[in-house]
Amino acid sequence: MGSASSFRGSPRPRAAAWAPGVSRRRLLRCGTAGAASVLAAGPLTGCASPARAGEPSSLSVWDLFQGGDGLLMDEMIAAVSRGPDGFDVERTILDWGPSYYTKLAMSAAGGRASDVAVLHLSRLAGYAPGGLLDPFDLDLLAEFGVTERDFAPAVWQRTRHRGTVYAIPLDVHPFIVFYDRGAADRAGLLDAGGELAPMGSPEAFLDAGRALAGATGHAGVLFGHVTDTAQSWRQFAALYAQTGAAFTLPDGGPPQIDTDAAVEVVTFMQRLFDGRTNPNNLDYNGAMAAFMDGRGGMVMLGEWELPTLRASGIDLGAAPFPQVFGRPAVYTDSHSFVLPHQDDPDPARRREAHRYVARIVKESLTWAGAGHIPAYRPVLDRPEYRALAPQSSYAAAGEAAVLDPPNWFAGAGSNFQNRMCQPLQSALLGNTSAEKAVRQMIREADSLLRRPNPVA
Repeated sequence: MGSASSFRGSPRPRAAAWAPGVSRRRLLRCGTAGAASVLAAGPLTGCASPARAGEPSSLSVWDLFQGGDGLLMDEMIAAVSRGPDGFDVERTILDWGPSYYTKLAMSAAGGRASDVAVLHLSRLAGYAPGGLLDPFDLDLLAEFGVTERDFAPAVWQRTRHRGTVYAIPLDVHPFIVFYDRGAADRAGLLDAGGELAPMGSPEAFLDAGRALAGATGHAGVLFGHVTDTAQSWRQFAALYAQTGAAFTLPDGGPPQIDTDAAVEVVTFMQRLFDGRTNPNNLDYNGAMAAFMDGRGGMVMLGEWELPTLRASGIDLGAAPFPQVFGRPAVYTDSHSFVLPHQDDPDPARRREAHRYVARIVKESLTWAGAGHIPAYRPVLDRPEYRALAPQSSYAAAGEAAVLDPPNWFAGAGSNFQNRMCQPLQSALLGNTSAEKAVRQMIREADSLLRRPNPVA
């Protein structure tokens, strides 16, 4: 998938971290260095479930959280492991990227999967139809205090395949805007409460970019998209959904995409990033560096960059991706818990897996420290969350969440995102027209639709 920034649906890979229950040997064996041997050996070797290879009482959990996120997950696991009803967790940390999903599929197909694993919700359509996941028992979850009404409908509807729930969201991690409060104030863009005021229209957003450029003496809005395999798609997907048009990719094709709406969106993206008020040729790290250096008043990024931006010392504000067309919509994804398929799951262990998921999502105030929006709504209602700044100021993004189309080839780290970004990048750089870019996007989507799901 290319550079590290190509996996921007999740926090960037950082130095590996491991939980107390995970040995260094096990982590290294299951990480990138061990991927080749796992794939070569087949689905019944490699990172076998500790339920079968280790201590029977340990609940085996796979995830992809490293660096700061990994440490927060350590803290959450420690919290649910205390006391007489605590869990004995064997946590395996795998490198984020396509290899993670390959190993997850192999383990499930071989019947040697972990008890619980993390999956980007946008990838569910590639796993549930092929029998690689087992469904959740909603009555059992309700027994442990977690029900459908505890989650935003926009997110919960994507947990289902053919009416059955296969995933429980931990978070919502949206594509948002960060801004320099001082620059935004000088540009007249803050409301009475000191937060970013609504834009309301494409022209208002263009005006905001010009005002921010005047306030900073440099650029207005920064966006790093060059060579990135996800960024342009995230922006397009949010704006396109705001038009109210459907982006439907039925099996076998052809794509059902509103060409006029898509051209309108790409044309607006070209106007916004005109190469003058707002640069059109930045890569991801270049946009981050420019913002932290004060050379721009606003930057479009995933909320997972909050810890990095906060460390810069900027008087940092944040807001959901601005609504400029007809309805609110924010591109997002969700780290969710799934039950990888097991041929003959032990009922007692499966019950413990449900109890574990319920306990962990209730601990997600800790998870919010990295910028992620807890998917479990009762956490959002807690005074401690409302006091988090700037996290609480973009919490509404979860209510207007838009994910990738529910197709097996789409989702975080997928080639679909890459193939959508290539024509969009060309349009933003001025190498092609909005009309030609949209036509290429439709051709790329049609090509993917003609491929059979390899695990269906």
